[in-house]
Amino acid sequence: MQSQRSAATDKTRTQQGNAKKGSWISGRWMLLLLALVCAAPVIASYLMYYVFKPAGGTSSYGTLIDPQRPIPAQLVVTDEKGQTLPFKSLEGKWLMITVNGSDCDEQCATRLYFMRQVRVLQNAERERVVNVWLRTDDKPVADVIKSAYPQPDTRMLVADEKAIAAWLPVNDGTKLTDHIFLVDPNGNLMMRFPKNPDPKKINGDVAKLLKWSRIG
Repeated sequence: MQSQRSAATDKTRTQQGNAKKGSWISGRWMLLLLALVCAAPVIASYLMYYVFKPAGGTSSYGTLIDPQRPIPAQLVVTDEKGQTLPFKSLEGKWLMITVNGSDCDEQCATRLYFMRQVRVLQNAERERVVNVWLRTDDKPVADVIKSAYPQPDTRMLVADEKAIAAWLPVNDGTKLTDHIFLVDPNGNLMMRFPKNPDPKKINGDVAKLLKWSRIG
């Protein structure tokens, strides 16, 4: 009789142990599943552009930057009110960036116009995009430029040209001021558009990225 009770007790303990073990394993799988769900939008956006070709079988118009070049922690800018801040503080949005002196020649004005139009064409998604003009000097900006590209849709930030050049790569035969760059909400430089770009093709790339990615 005693042996039967001992056997029953051992069986109960074994069942309880298996139940606890099963619950622990189930909990681990649930945490892993939640992590994958949270990371899915980021993974999807990079797979669409770095592994698979976008719909239609064509590659992106802009040049994809690989390996990633995150915003340098030491890159400090001066904002429109004269306050300094790390450029990394702009993370969380898609950033379209152009670089030029504050005088903003015709080429500079054209890039700002293209960037504004591309942002507008994103319709309901436009708030996910911020246009950034990195100015390489602190000279005054013409009132007509300020009026045409108001804050916060277009940020006009002063930064050291050497620091910018160390982060943003260019083609052979082109200059830093020839390109529009795209940075993802995680702060990684993702794409560089060519000199004298086609704004319709820029819009195509940006629209696809916003569609396939929920970050930002």
